[in-house]
Amino acid sequence: MERLVIVSGGAQGIGKCIVEHLLSAGYRVSVLDSDREAIGEVEHEFAERIRPNFNVWFQVGDVSKEEDVSVFVQSTIDRFGGIYGLVNNAGISRNKPLSELTLEDWYAVLGVNLTGAFLLSKYTAPYIADSQGAIVNICSTRALMSEPNTEAYSASKGGLLALTHALAISLSPKIRVNAISPGWIEVSAYRKSSARKRVSLSEQDHSQHPAGRVGEAADIARMVLFLLDPANSFITGQNFVIDGGMTKKMIYV
Repeated sequence: MERLVIVSGGAQGIGKCIVEHLLSAGYRVSVLDSDREAIGEVEHEFAERIRPNFNVWFQVGDVSKEEDVSVFVQSTIDRFGGIYGLVNNAGISRNKPLSELTLEDWYAVLGVNLTGAFLLSKYTAPYIADSQGAIVNICSTRALMSEPNTEAYSASKGGLLALTHALAISLSPKIRVNAISPGWIEVSAYRKSSARKRVSLSEQDHSQHPAGRVGEAADIARMVLFLLDPANSFITGQNFVIDGGMTKKMIYV
């Protein structure tokens, strides 16, 4: 049986690129995403290249709602028969000054970015354990450093990083759990049409990264494949910072 991986927020952005790489690597993929418009677009796009009824499936749902997650996981089992891996990728941000950040904003961001990962991990864990599989949490360098007005987002990603090592211990030795913390990743080409904007990156944008360029979604997708690979079974509880070296760069004014 081909291995099945669940990807949350897989209809656009980094998640869409991860889905593409998983399919190219021979995985089957089940996607939970809240954006119907994005799902409609990506289903149409994928239908021209793959067999959508066989190896990839999209379902509309809210990762922060337990019922949506429970129904989605059971539907995935009914459709595919098992789960090898989970990529907790779904994420939102509501960056605004602290004085303007409402409690509703706070709960919304933590609900998707942190509670969603908890719920999906909880409901998929028994099946992933049966497959001796892996969980990959898409975290952020904002778990380690911040820009102004990112309290909710940074807190959610810091929580996700802590959840990663907690799950790695609780679910061992049958499930490996790791995190990836992207830095600046340009994803314009992976957004739905109505949200897609032409982005022009400057030489300064690229040169401020020690690696010499701004990141691409494929940089993250390739690390996801690495961490899902059973050949790398000695790696768990870790956070892999994919940021072109920015978090190691000392900046003097």
